[in-house]
Amino acid sequence: MSCLEARRARLPAGTTCFRWLDGELPGVTVDRFDDVAVLSFYRPAPGDEVQRLGEALARVGALRAVYVKHRPREARRTGAGPLDALAPAAPVVGAPVDALETQELATRFLIRPGNGLSVGLYLDARAARAFVLAEARGRRVLNLFAYTCGFGLAALRGGAARAVNVDASRKVLDWGEDNLRRNGLPVDRYDFIAGDAFEWLARLAKKEERFDLVVLDPPGFATTKSSRFSAQRDYHQLAAAASRLVAPGGLLLAMCNVEALRLADFAAQLSRGLAARLARQVKVFGASDVDFAQPSALKCLVYELR
Repeated sequence: MSCLEARRARLPAGTTCFRWLDGELPGVTVDRFDDVAVLSFYRPAPGDEVQRLGEALARVGALRAVYVKHRPREARRTGAGPLDALAPAAPVVGAPVDALETQELATRFLIRPGNGLSVGLYLDARAARAFVLAEARGRRVLNLFAYTCGFGLAALRGGAARAVNVDASRKVLDWGEDNLRRNGLPVDRYDFIAGDAFEWLARLAKKEERFDLVVLDPPGFATTKSSRFSAQRDYHQLAAAASRLVAPGGLLLAMCNVEALRLADFAAQLSRGLAARLARQVKVFGASDVDFAQPSALKCLVYELR
């Protein structure tokens, strides 16, 4: 059985997007969204290698298009480099695909494969979205650093009483609203907040808002108007601020995919940040072993707060 067939056979029901290659080729990953693939290089790659690999993927996987992303470590840290060079808008193989709809856990998502380095869904967080889907019923959910609102969508599909999404970009929140509509869910614009997540933590606390499930999925590095955030250095401060919004008996889902931050150190940061609350760690997991190399860079820790 080929790698492609083996992964497909183990995918959860209602899932047509997954990581096809993760570690089989040095410095390369391939994400598949139905019949479109995103080929990512984490090392220098000459154009002829990119072309050859793209053509091979299209042939083996019966793809209509292959897009390429160059993800050097310095670009992940600083955003350095011209975007059209790091993530060409046109596919390396096949005809352009402006957008397509994919499914994860029977949830519909809009994917834009030529949309820079981020195409609309981070596949490594599937297990985390499954957790929210399973735990959200009746809960008030706060989804910080929401991107295209995958966690908010999972919460509402799971029966959440409310899901508030906060992200710095109105553009990606609009994308998230589109995702809700694709799943037959109503959109309340009041629950899609464009703004600095760090500032909104303070504003919501001042309003004495409380949530039964808070999701933290910050970038590894971020610059705000008043500060610079590094997950390795500052996650405890983020956890402390978020903990003030968690209702008694509520859950905090904290996530980090900075490879250099070890699980033990991440847990230590969270313990430090949650010291003011009685916190019990209830779950630890990462990216699914169905399609991601283990141990995964993504770390997900869930705490119940009293």
